Amino acid sequence: MIDRRRFTGLTLAALAMGPVAAAAQTALKLNEDGLYVEDWFVQSFLNLADDLTDAGDTGKRLAILWELEGCPYCKETHLVNLARPDILAYLQANFAILQLNMAGSRLVTDFDGEKMSEHKLARKWGVRYSPTVMFMPEAADATRNGRALEVARMPGYFRPPHFFAMFRYVRENAYRTTDFRSYLRAARKG
Repeated sequence: MIDRRRFTGLTLAALAMGPVAAAAQTALKLNEDGLYVEDWFVQSFLNLADDLTDAGDTGKRLAILWELEGCPYCKETHLVNLARPDILAYLQANFAILQLNMAGSRLVTDFDGEKMSEHKLARKWGVRYSPTVMFMPEAADATRNGRALEVARMPGYFRPPHFFAMFRYVRENAYRTTDFRSYLRAARKG
C-alpha cells in the first residue's frame, strides 16, 4: 500500500527525471538474480554458438551484456540509455542482446564448447566492469572462446551518445578499419 508521503515523493522524483526517464523507472523489472531486464532481450538456453547463429538468422548481431545485482550504472543503462526511443529502436532492429550475470551461477556453453558458470565465464573472458557489452562477430570459429572472438567491447557505462555510437560502430563493421575513438572523431566532423 502506498501512503500520501510516498506518493508525493515518487511524483516529485518522476517530475525531476522527466517524462521518458519517469516512465522507464516504473517499467523496470528485476529478474531472479536482481538484474534489470528488458522484455526484448534474448531468451536463451545459454549455448552461445546457437545464440550467435540465431541472431545471424534474423539479420542481427549478437551482443552480450554483463551486469551485476545492485550496480548503479547497470540501472542507468536501462533507465536512461535504453529508455531513449532512438537507441531502443536501433538496438531492437539490429542486435540480439543476451544478458549475463557477472556473479551468476547459470551454466553457459562458450563458443568453444566449454561449459561453466556465468561467473567463471566472466573471469575467463576478462570481464571486470559492470555493465560491459561484448560484441560478437557475424559467425564463430568453434575452436575459439568468446574473448578471442569478440570484435568490440564497451567496458563500463557509456553515456547515451557514445553508447549509441558504439552499437552503430559494430553494426557498420567499422571496427574492421578503424578504432572506436577515430570513428567518433570522424562522426563529429561529418
